[in-house]
Amino acid sequence: MATTIEVDGTITVGDLAEKLAIPVTRLITELMKNGVMVTVNERIDFDTAQIIVGELDIETVLTKKDDQSVIGRSKPKASKNALTRPPVVAVMGHVDHGKTSLLDAIRGSSVVKGEAGGITQHISAYQVKSGNRPITFLDTPGHEAFAALREHGAQLTDVVVIVVAADDGIKPQTIEAIRFARKAGVKMIIAANKMDKEGADINRIKQQLSEQDLLIEEWGGDVVVVEVSAKTGKGIPELLEMILLVSDVEDLRADIDVPASGLIIEAHMEKGRGPVAIALVEAGKIKTGDFIVAGGTYARIRNLESTDGKKIMEASPSTPVVLTGFKELPEFADEFIGVADEKTARTLAASQSGDNQAGSKIHMNSAELIRMINRTNELNELNCIVKADVQGSLTSVLDSLKSLDTSEVAIRIVGTGVGMISENDVHLAHTSGAVIYGFNVNLPTNIKQSASRDKVSIRLFKVIYELLDDAKAELSKLLPPEIIETELGRLLIKGVFNTTKTGVICGGEATKGKLVAPAIGLVYRDNEKITEVEVTGLKRGPQEAKEIIEGEMCGASLKTEGKLDLQIGDRIEFIKREIKERTL
Repeated sequence: MATTIEVDGTITVGDLAEKLAIPVTRLITELMKNGVMVTVNERIDFDTAQIIVGELDIETVLTKKDDQSVIGRSKPKASKNALTRPPVVAVMGHVDHGKTSLLDAIRGSSVVKGEAGGITQHISAYQVKSGNRPITFLDTPGHEAFAALREHGAQLTDVVVIVVAADDGIKPQTIEAIRFARKAGVKMIIAANKMDKEGADINRIKQQLSEQDLLIEEWGGDVVVVEVSAKTGKGIPELLEMILLVSDVEDLRADIDVPASGLIIEAHMEKGRGPVAIALVEAGKIKTGDFIVAGGTYARIRNLESTDGKKIMEASPSTPVVLTGFKELPEFADEFIGVADEKTARTLAASQSGDNQAGSKIHMNSAELIRMINRTNELNELNCIVKADVQGSLTSVLDSLKSLDTSEVAIRIVGTGVGMISENDVHLAHTSGAVIYGFNVNLPTNIKQSASRDKVSIRLFKVIYELLDDAKAELSKLLPPEIIETELGRLLIKGVFNTTKTGVICGGEATKGKLVAPAIGLVYRDNEKITEVEVTGLKRGPQEAKEIIEGEMCGASLKTEGKLDLQIGDRIEFIKREIKERTL
């Protein structure tokens, strides 16, 4: 009997693989066969999911939820009384094409030096002014493991600046960024960076853009290309001017006299301050003392700060702010809304927490349970506990680890959290045999000592692809080794001289290849394999021989596990067997 799984109008590839209990790599491969190029964090619609599940030949039927079908995320709609608001600009592009360096030049600071490996690890948000007009920038990570963060970055924004290194051209993550921007329905501006470098070729970029169906203005299209250099500052005023021009055409507005709403774009624990969230206000205003609900938690705002650490009295639309006062850590990408009082906040948070739990349940019949058990029995699993500095990074690390699963080995997450590695993490790792992965977190000395005492492995990383490489290496150790058998030769038995409980001395003719000893011998009678023996020695006449070639007569000593009734006419296939370690 087929299992029925309910899904929303859209679902991420990773979530669908999890619901189907199959490796995400298998699902991505099947999607690619059907011309759908996606990453683990991208969403596919219900119809696509249903077709793919039908082709996977598994006993599962997808049904669409009647309510709460989520098709993307829509921004709040402005009323007639709405006021002009600053544009929200996401800066996206391929790793190492200079996104963060360009933003440094815009706001006159240096962030990239503080980022591990020179790669942005979080969504960073801040405001700058061009003339008297503010612009909010989001710097999204460039590494492929941060696809979820980049997609949210695109959905948050009004304009996407896609940075392309003029000496390198368009790369896979550039194409992915273009796809995110198209999906979010926002305007794109191309910043051709590193124009100061030798080998910069603006015409190549324009040609590559046309190959992605992006036609530049001078060729009759609507895509603007601005030549810039983060190093020299060339073109930066023109880029800001173009952002404001595009914003004016879009006529960006937001209501002020409505309950505050927006999105949590980062969350982490901070010593002495508890849960800290970075949020982007999309409508209304928030100020110190207000109550807001984000997912299954709520806050009375204790501190309100700009993202550069300055205290502010209130925050209006398109403003990124740092909030404290949450009862629990909000989830990355939770929407928040302002409410009148604590009672309302507590009730709404509790109801949303219940909805989330209910929505995560899958009704499973006995056939589905057996399928899950069988899959678990076939898999070798690596138990992991993952701790990260902020919620967004935790989401990306978990999604990326999930993408390493295959039909033979898989990551099993036994615990997660935001903040430093704790004594509880070590206890859980000890009892479950898990490896603790820490991403951008510290390891206190007393915890390090506890881990050493309990023989718990803790690995700390600041660059995500190094963490993934380590996990991949650990999974490779769990892969069953590959057994390689090489055919050597064949011996046709023409005489049996001595048989004991543990061995046979026989003679015959080498009819194929070359016989060597020691070797493994597969004994066949009338094309049926009857046993396996160890060939311990060969003789050419009375002399010991290292090898016998085709056409020669020889004697052979065989070592057996039990008494072997070897007969004239049997044949022994000589093979060499090697064990080769496998890697993912």
